[in-house]
Amino acid sequence: MNEEFSALHKNNTWSIVDLPKGRKPIGCKWIFRVKYKSNGEVERYKARLVAKGFNQREGIDFDETFSPVVKMVPIRCIVSLSVQNDWPLYQLDANNAFLYGNLKEEVYMSMPEGLNNGHLNKVCKLNRSLYGLKQAPRIWNEKLVNVLLKMGFYQSKCDYSMFIKSDGNVFIVMLVYVDDITLTGNSKQSEFKIKYLGFLKFFLGIEVIKTQEGICLTQRKYCMDLLNEFGMSGCKHVSCPIEANYVIKNLCKKEENNFVNVKDYQRMVRKLIYLSHTRPDIAYAVHFLSQYMHKPTMAHS
Repeated sequence: MNEEFSALHKNNTWSIVDLPKGRKPIGCKWIFRVKYKSNGEVERYKARLVAKGFNQREGIDFDETFSPVVKMVPIRCIVSLSVQNDWPLYQLDANNAFLYGNLKEEVYMSMPEGLNNGHLNKVCKLNRSLYGLKQAPRIWNEKLVNVLLKMGFYQSKCDYSMFIKSDGNVFIVMLVYVDDITLTGNSKQSEFKIKYLGFLKFFLGIEVIKTQEGICLTQRKYCMDLLNEFGMSGCKHVSCPIEANYVIKNLCKKEENNFVNVKDYQRMVRKLIYLSHTRPDIAYAVHFLSQYMHKPTMAHS
C-alpha cells in the first residue's frame, strides 16, 4: 500500500478539494492480489487503489472508452520472426501505467482509506486516470501511442497495438496489451518507468519456452486452472476429444429437459476457445460445443 500511495502522490493523481454542488463522487477501494509466476509459484503480493467505475455516468464522468489490444495472429508472427532472426524476446511492464494519462473530464472520487484523516468532507478531484475508470485504458493507450510516435515508431494499420521502428540498422517490433509489452528486434529503448521482466516467459496466460529448435508456446497452467475450476482435474486422458461428424441427437433427446447453467457453459466454452490457440487439436471439439451456447444440456457438458 505504501508503494501504491507513493506512486499516486508522485504522479499528482488527484487534488483534494470540496465537492462542487450537484456532483456525486465515485467510490474507490483497495484490491489485494497475489501475482504468480508461469510455474504457479508466488511472485509477489500487490495492492492497488481502484476507482469504482460502475458509478460513472456517461457524458459527465466519461465519454469514449474503446482501447485496442493486440490480437493472437501478430503475436505468432513476431514469435516466428524472432526465431528466424535469432532475436531475443523481451517482456516489459509499465509501472502504474494508467497513472500516466491526463483526464479530460472532471471526475471526483471519495477519499481512499488511509488518506481521509484530517480531510473531512473533502473529495479527490482526479488529475490523472486511475485503475477502474471506464476511460482509463483508452487514455493510457493514447499516451503510449503519442510517446512511441515521437520515438520514431510506426503504428501498424493491420493491428493498432503493434508498433514498428526501422531506422538504419535499428529494427524493433513492439506488441502492447494494455500495460504488458512484448518487444523484439536488435535494439530496445523506453521513455516510461519500465519494469524489465527479462526474456519473455509468460504473456497473456501463455508460457513461452525457449528450446534449441525454437520457441514453444504452451498454456499448461491455464489448462490446469481450467480443469480445477470445472471439477475435471481427475478426468482421464483421451487422444482425440471428439471424432469427426459426431452426432449426439439421440443423447440430446434423453437430456432435452436436463439443462445446465448457461452462463457457466458459455464461460467454459470461451476459455476453451482461448486454450485452442496453443491446442489446435481441440479446435473441432470446441467449435462443436460452441453451437449450443444458448441452450446447452447435460449431453454437451
